[in-house]
Amino acid sequence: MRTQRQIVDYSLQRRAVLRDVRNGRIGTLEVCDASPYLRNAATFHGEPTEERCPICRRENLTLVHYVYGDELKQSAGQARKLAELPDLAVTLREFQVFVVEVCRSCSWNHLIERFVLGRDGLVTDETLPTEVMVSSGGGGSRRNGPSQSGEVRR
Repeated sequence: MRTQRQIVDYSLQRRAVLRDVRNGRIGTLEVCDASPYLRNAATFHGEPTEERCPICRRENLTLVHYVYGDELKQSAGQARKLAELPDLAVTLREFQVFVVEVCRSCSWNHLIERFVLGRDGLVTDETLPTEVMVSSGGGGSRRNGPSQSGEVRR
């Protein structure tokens, strides 16, 4: 999605949890605790993956996308299909998406990533960043530098 920004990936945290489960520091009942609502969301709104559950290895994982934002009002906190997100991104100024992987068999669940979508992320010709030319001695070199407002342009 072209307005996707502020992406936070939780794969390192996921690896640490799975390592602790394999080493016996965390029991499977502690990590296989998906609520009935999350399991239903996986069934009706989830996107199937090709990845097997890391705990039970019986079923492929399902990704559930939850949306949160002030403009969503009563819809905030609802699970949405991946295909619905681009329409929301053009309609709303900004909202957050939380992606949770779920095993419908053993109830394993983990937050995979979160990101922000919305119209505010669309780049227009007027807001395209420009590179600052900095002269150094005999020739000019190009580098990214701060703008007058103090933000770094890339």
